[in-house]
Amino acid sequence: MSTAAMLREAIEVGRRRSPVLLLGDHDPLVAEDQPITEAAVLVPIVDRPDPTVILTLRPDTLRQHAGQIAFPGGRMDPDDPGPVAAALREAEEEIGLPPHEVEIVGTAEQYRTVTGYEVTPVLGVIPPDLPLTPQPGEVAAIFEVPLDYLLRPEHHKVRGLEWQGRERRYYEIIWKDRRIWGATAAMIVNLSRRLALVS
Repeated sequence: MSTAAMLREAIEVGRRRSPVLLLGDHDPLVAEDQPITEAAVLVPIVDRPDPTVILTLRPDTLRQHAGQIAFPGGRMDPDDPGPVAAALREAEEEIGLPPHEVEIVGTAEQYRTVTGYEVTPVLGVIPPDLPLTPQPGEVAAIFEVPLDYLLRPEHHKVRGLEWQGRERRYYEIIWKDRRIWGATAAMIVNLSRRLALVS
């Protein structure tokens, strides 16, 4: 069975399980008056015997999300016909991933961030060892993490911090010397709960 077919089957099984998913890290009381910015990210799953996921490291020089790990993606442009197109466009701009190399599997549940972004994760399978190039100023590094590792609940640690005078909880996943946290980790947790790939 191909990686794409395996993922589609897992998504279908996951839908029947009706798992409890994370809706966002926003404050519902504040979010009522907060403008929403539609965004999309590509979850690029590399078609290896043991599939991996491509993630990016943001430069320390960015005004927002400096030094954080993220999926390729960003806000939707008015010309984007939908989240799939936006995710593919952003992935091409950020890491040089040609859209025609991506086999779209589907979309996952939207995730609302504390900064007002409503993010649609788009799952796509890509061939291994594509010559990807980080866009200077947007991406400091590109790396791969085993899909199986990311999806395992024992790697999903709940942490807390004080933000704007309130205690906030978030998920964190440590891979070697990389710290995946915040919205990216939460979307991975949702994928773990949705996909029926691990016991």
